[in-house]
Amino acid sequence: MEKTGKVMPNPNDGGRYMGRAVDQAGLAAHDAINKVSDAAQPAVDSIASGAHQVVDKIAGAAGQAAQTLGVKGEQLQNVQARAMEQCRSYVRANPAMSLGIAIAAGYFLSRLLRSR
Repeated sequence: MEKTGKVMPNPNDGGRYMGRAVDQAGLAAHDAINKVSDAAQPAVDSIASGAHQVVDKIAGAAGQAAQTLGVKGEQLQNVQARAMEQCRSYVRANPAMSLGIAIAAGYFLSRLLRSR
């Protein structure tokens, strides 16, 4: 018998022949899986790197949006404080007119809400 790396059937030991064939098939499958895994690893690394970059960009944009919203919130609070101060000044300077405006606004709001 030549040694070619293949298992040659021996009529006397059929069980051992099948066992060796199964072992060789298992080893071949493992080798194929390892080759595919090795070939896929650079692609997986590239995809993971791209995903990390996307997450970093999104996090940066979200942080910038939060910072912008914080600044706009402060600006709105300043506008509100100025408007309240102007309203107080007007009421102090014109109490009768302020009372008339308040009564008229209340009347119109009650008519508007009653119709619904």
